[in-house]
Amino acid sequence: MKKGMMLFLTGGTLYPTLEILCRGKTDFSMALAGGSCLCLIDRVCNERLANMPLPVKCFAGSGIITAVEFGTGLVVNLLMKMNVWDYSNLPMNILGQICMPFSILWYLITIPAMGLCSAFDRLAAKK
Repeated sequence: MKKGMMLFLTGGTLYPTLEILCRGKTDFSMALAGGSCLCLIDRVCNERLANMPLPVKCFAGSGIITAVEFGTGLVVNLLMKMNVWDYSNLPMNILGQICMPFSILWYLITIPAMGLCSAFDRLAAKK
């Protein structure tokens, strides 16, 4: 199986699993968002920004996840009215879809996400 598909399936499994552990529920849209985020983090943070310092990569990863979350929220929560999440009560939120506290969390989550992407590269190199 190609690396991109493996990353998408892994992100699409891990993100909803984390959400179930933290919130007790999830939505199928979170699988799509998680898979997209892991693929984008690999492409941007591990490949294009490979020679940049870790804080720069984490900032980019946070931007990726926040942007995917915002786009997903616009469609799933506002357009389709599924109300999967609502950050309206959190500080510095935009339309209740993204907020600063979670963007900071995404900054930190980028570190293990990049490590996971690199692990796929190491596994492929052993074959």
